[in-house]
Amino acid sequence: MGRLHYGVAYYDEYMPYERLDKDIEMMKAAGITVVRIAESTWSTHEPQNGVFDFKSVDRVLDAMHKAGIDVIIGTPTYAIPPWMVREHPEVLAVTKDGPGKYGARQIMDITSPAYLFYAERIIRKLISRTCAHPAVIGYQLDNETKHYGTAGPNVQLQFVKAMREKFGNDLNELNRRFGLTYWSNRIEAWEDFPSALGTINGSLGAEFARFQRQLVTDFLAWQAGIVNEYKKPGQFVTHNFDFEWRGHSYGVQRDVDHFKAAECLDIAGVDIYHPSQGELTGAEISFGGDMTRSLKQSNYLVLETQAQAFPHWTPYPGQLRLLAFSHLASGASMVAYWHWHSIHNSFETYWKGLLSHDLQPNPIYNEAKTIGADFARLSESLSGVRKINRVAMLVSNEALSSIDWFPLPGGVNYNDVVRRCYDALYKLNVGCDFIHPETDAKVLAEYDLIVVPALYSAPDQLLEKLNDYTEKGGHIFYTFKSGFTNDDVQVRTSAQPGLIERACGVNYQLFIEPKDVRIQVTNDFSAISEEAGSVETWMELLTPTTAEVLARYDHPQWNEYAAITRNVFGKGTATYIGFMPEEKLLLGLFEQVLREAGLWGQDQKLAFPLIVKSGINRAGCRVRYFLNYSDESVSFDYGYRDGRELLSGDDIRHGQLLRLPGWGFAIVEDRESAACSSAIEDGVAKD
Repeated sequence: MGRLHYGVAYYDEYMPYERLDKDIEMMKAAGITVVRIAESTWSTHEPQNGVFDFKSVDRVLDAMHKAGIDVIIGTPTYAIPPWMVREHPEVLAVTKDGPGKYGARQIMDITSPAYLFYAERIIRKLISRTCAHPAVIGYQLDNETKHYGTAGPNVQLQFVKAMREKFGNDLNELNRRFGLTYWSNRIEAWEDFPSALGTINGSLGAEFARFQRQLVTDFLAWQAGIVNEYKKPGQFVTHNFDFEWRGHSYGVQRDVDHFKAAECLDIAGVDIYHPSQGELTGAEISFGGDMTRSLKQSNYLVLETQAQAFPHWTPYPGQLRLLAFSHLASGASMVAYWHWHSIHNSFETYWKGLLSHDLQPNPIYNEAKTIGADFARLSESLSGVRKINRVAMLVSNEALSSIDWFPLPGGVNYNDVVRRCYDALYKLNVGCDFIHPETDAKVLAEYDLIVVPALYSAPDQLLEKLNDYTEKGGHIFYTFKSGFTNDDVQVRTSAQPGLIERACGVNYQLFIEPKDVRIQVTNDFSAISEEAGSVETWMELLTPTTAEVLARYDHPQWNEYAAITRNVFGKGTATYIGFMPEEKLLLGLFEQVLREAGLWGQDQKLAFPLIVKSGINRAGCRVRYFLNYSDESVSFDYGYRDGRELLSGDDIRHGQLLRLPGWGFAIVEDRESAACSSAIEDGVAKD
């Protein structure tokens, strides 16, 4: 996509009265350049089996093209029509909660032959009809696809087949690696293979979770293959990934391996929803954006984010602008709202769109008009911004699934550890990419620091790859619960943390749930104060072998044990923290690690609520976003090269005092393109 896009999801089929022309008039006034249609209305387009009606699609396409608004066509496969369930009740997913019931969306077995037959037919009918239309710029596959817990007989049969292939038809090998002798779970015949839904075995359960994630990867690749048969030059295929949901987007999606599922896409897409009003921090926008940008190592599309949505999300004045440009700051090329209009009935009546229920201009819409105008005016400077980060975080669906089987005290899970680490880097203005267990060693070597949260389950090859990265000069940061089991969730028989002991220079045999434990820092760990030393959730009693101790446990029974260590290994260093740290401690620890890695730069002189993000635009100029996530004004000395503030057009001088109002932001483009194109990005700038 060669320009910034500002968009909405649009459902002409949901409108209470005819107003397509009026909607387009208001869209044009707001600077809307793209709409997403068709993905939610299968029952409208195929009201009866084999009876098709695309009049609503045709009229929206024609009207949008006449108005100069582009269209993304969604395949309507995530919400099935009632006739399909009546004729083929087996399309409903059987889950751990039993057979499905019709009504909600995403209730189907995505492996059901009947469902796949009808899904392919509607995809082909819709895409063949629309692909040559000049308004169509791309296609969205399905919608926030997951496996929906499908685990019925059809899925079980496929899982057993996959296990036979994986273990070379050797049941003894499967029993050995999964430890199925325990509690008489040993399987002696493939036809006796029990449903994974009832298993108490974490190895088998995690393997089934991996298999279910592969179903999603295969399903999206299957849809992409169909759409690619019709796709015209210049059109793209995308998908709107989402995340673990905690009332908003939160962490790594447990039901989808985003990295594998994205392989079939031309450009990655994402849905990001977040706390707002006084709870707005920008962290969810940054996390979701960094994750999605990392999938294809390129710019991405925000296919859904909130305009108003829930009452507690209705943005304060100025926040909608801040949010839109926050997405761009992480590398988005498009920001689109779900949705244009508020719906007047059914399940999402009170998830409001850009327009309220009266469908008239409102303060949110009026603010959106300023965003659309700025997107159009600044598209040349802000589209296609390339980010070059020196820090990466390794995330693993396998580690997430395996920890789910052995949850930490207090209900703490994998994503809690991931977000604790990520949010600390975010607040320190450290740009971050995401990598995965299969990331090539050559890619790892491009980073100066790799952060590894709670890598509970990992194959030997990955841990040795990380050891090699460290030995060759990389800096690595491990949290507790790393290296504990292999990829079959089988606990390693050596002292923990297993193979990474070689790089970390520390081991342990005992771990406990902390009660009234603090830490005592050493003289070498001066970046934090003693007040930040509360130990939470989990506590590994570390014994250094070659590592130096940065902190010990401050407790009469446990004070001989280390809590945080640092080890020089070859040309690099490994830091290991044996407990869940408070944010304040983690901020101080990351500061020390970043300084040692040569990553403490001008950006780190600023800190949350002032967030700095930057990238190189197509002209080779560095663009910096300064984002104020607070309702109070923020002033700071501009410590970078002279530039131009893009929103106002004002010249900005090195050392000049800049002031951002509450929920305000500034975007500064370096004047000297040659200078900025060679600079290092996001927090490590050689200014």
